[in-house]
Amino acid sequence: MSTARAERLVNLVLALLSTRQYLSADRIREIVPGYSDAPTDEAFYRTFERDKTELRELGIPLEYGRNFVYEQVEGYRIARRDYELGEIELSPDEATAVGLAVRLWDSPELTGQAQGALVKLRAAGVEIDDQAPTVVEPKVRTESAFGPLLAAVQNGQAVQFEYRRSGSPEWLMRTVEPWGVVSWRSRWYVVGHDRDRDAPRCFRLSRLNGKVKTLGKPGQVRRPDGVNLLQFVAGSSGGSDDQSPVATARVWVADGRAANVRRRGRVVGRDSAGGTEGDVVEINLYFPESAADWIAAQGPDALVLEPDVLAKAVRERLEAVLHGGVR
Repeated sequence: MSTARAERLVNLVLALLSTRQYLSADRIREIVPGYSDAPTDEAFYRTFERDKTELRELGIPLEYGRNFVYEQVEGYRIARRDYELGEIELSPDEATAVGLAVRLWDSPELTGQAQGALVKLRAAGVEIDDQAPTVVEPKVRTESAFGPLLAAVQNGQAVQFEYRRSGSPEWLMRTVEPWGVVSWRSRWYVVGHDRDRDAPRCFRLSRLNGKVKTLGKPGQVRRPDGVNLLQFVAGSSGGSDDQSPVATARVWVADGRAANVRRRGRVVGRDSAGGTEGDVVEINLYFPESAADWIAAQGPDALVLEPDVLAKAVRERLEAVLHGGVR
């Protein structure tokens, strides 16, 4: 955002906050610095429309109405009760963490939202050091399809794109009602209802080709209640939209432990093992040969109840570690 535009937006907000009456567009042009430079009426209204959109995207609530019933021209104002933030208290360490988080994003869509949040916190009087030094400064990078898909999720619109399945050279057109975009194991996925297969699916963004096309009017797509997007991707073996589970396992997991096992399945009951309470998690296995490794890595916090072949494989791995340590 240019300095001139930023100053004009600040001036507009101050003007609309400082009045109880609705200000017409023509009145705003007269009193708000930055608008009088418009060479024509058309140029002013075009700039004013862009600025109103920018304020709404920043979460600033614009009211639209008339001061009196008999007035013909409507105007704008900002109600303080809707604009002012509630009390925000951040410790110095928390404020520094906010500043570091803003620097984490390396995508135009989320960088803008992060910077907008930073501006709002500063407006509330929170001192944030966004220049704090850090030894490691990671970046969250996204594919080109991230922005259009995120916008489609927010607008409730279906999308269409070319997609290549794992291990296949063929590009296929897919039509999806997106529910959300999530990151799993350093990869981005879009989760939603696949109209072509009439079933929920997830698609890895790095396998999309070309532009994402939106379909239908905004508001036609809605995420179903109770759907855990991250759990869905994890249970789909990292985003394979075509595989079916090879087997199903039931694993006991100690309370508050083994999060890596929990997020791969769903809790179906309660049980105890060795006097320790825990949940019974049902997991769809897409690669059973590797399941024993990540379950055994949980040690005593996870116990395979079924199938027996998986329970045996986990025991063998744990015994190998134990015997190796004894020697």
